[in-house]
Amino acid sequence: MNILGIETSCDETAVSVVQDGRKILSNAVVSQIDIFAEYGGVIPEVAARSHLEAMLPVLHKALHDANLDWPDIDAIAVTHTPGLLGSLLVGTLTARTLAILHEKPLYAVHHLKSHIYANWLVPELLDPSEGQKTPILTGSTPTFPLLALVISGGHTQIIHMNQHNYFEIIGTTHDDAIGECFDKVAKILGLPYPGGPAISKLALSGDRQKYHFPHPKMPHPLDFSFSGLKTAVLRQCQSIANVDIKYPSHDIKNLLTPEQKADVAASFEQTAVDILLEKLSLSLGKYPVKSIVIAGGVSANSLLRRTLSNENISPDEYSFQNTPVFFPEPKLSGDNGAMVASAAFYEIQSGVQPTDPYKLNIYPRSAIR
Repeated sequence: MNILGIETSCDETAVSVVQDGRKILSNAVVSQIDIFAEYGGVIPEVAARSHLEAMLPVLHKALHDANLDWPDIDAIAVTHTPGLLGSLLVGTLTARTLAILHEKPLYAVHHLKSHIYANWLVPELLDPSEGQKTPILTGSTPTFPLLALVISGGHTQIIHMNQHNYFEIIGTTHDDAIGECFDKVAKILGLPYPGGPAISKLALSGDRQKYHFPHPKMPHPLDFSFSGLKTAVLRQCQSIANVDIKYPSHDIKNLLTPEQKADVAASFEQTAVDILLEKLSLSLGKYPVKSIVIAGGVSANSLLRRTLSNENISPDEYSFQNTPVFFPEPKLSGDNGAMVASAAFYEIQSGVQPTDPYKLNIYPRSAIR
């Protein structure tokens, strides 16, 4: 079964064709990162206009790269929630029009579900030289029951899955998502957007034990909070610079040396990863599973990947040493159409019926279901 997947929930215009939920036949992506790097974040109206400009060229490229035409496409899948309203509209209107025009079944897919199913994709289009030493099991797929740690700029959740298309949220953030926290700390340090890669690069030359930042204690032990960590980093930077807490946060970067910035970046990144692993370890104590899946843009974080591949931790430090851990390939960690197509395939396998293209709505915010 060949499924064409469309993803426009934020600032990537992406269309892919995936065969049987695993084999990537094409994966065309136009990113708006260069546009928003100038602004330090995504501007929704600009993102929507950029999707309008890129959609048709990306769609044609995806079909061309797959060497397929519309008679070869069995279904269309599209992200309809959550995301930026204008961005979602461009993707869903495109998918609805194509489904009607070419008489194809249409599947509306939740964005977080797609990120999880990126772990079922076989990365045949990716350059092997860019691969990383991670606990990916080549040719294998996650085994149920499993825990999915979904970490991105807009979401931080732990999800328990007993089977395909079954999602139980057992932990979630009460404020900032971890990716959002990375972006805000990067801005404090004067680093470019997106903050995750910039912090990881700078942290390589820093001391991860130089500063000790707090781990939040939540009423529900599996839940997250990152707003306090962000504030703690700001207070530490103000202390290093010897300025009052009323000093403008956007000027702190001018008072820090490159070495101080590197130490803050490294200590922050270590704390953020430790928080994720602590919650994951607690989850495994309550929900014994056969696999762990890491999903979302922050799954590309090199420290997290190295740690979960047992390079940096002792056997007794966390309780999931013998549980197989799956990461998507780094190029599939961010938003892409292939993950949407894969998620739709497993929806179909689970008996989910197609959506009426005349009635499909978008939902900027909704829980995974």
